[in-house]
Amino acid sequence: MNSVYDVLQLLKKFGIFIYIGDRQADLEMMEVEIRELYAEHLISKEDFQHSILLLRRERNQIQEEQNKK
Repeated sequence: MNSVYDVLQLLKKFGIFIYIGDRQADLEMMEVEIRELYAEHLISKEDFQHSILLLRRERNQIQEEQNKK
C-alpha cells in the first residue's frame, strides 16, 4: 500500500465508497471506516497500520498547505 488511492481500493473491496466532497472530511471518514474494518478483524494489522499512516500523512500535508496560505 503506497497511496491514499490504495486505501480507497481496499475500502472498495468491502463495498465502501467515500466521497463527501471535502478532501479533509473524506480522509477522516476513510480512517473511521478502516478502524471499523480492523475492529471486526476484516483487515490485517499491517493493512490497518499502513492505511492509518497514509491517511494521517495526507491530512498533515493538507493542513500544512492550508497554513501556508
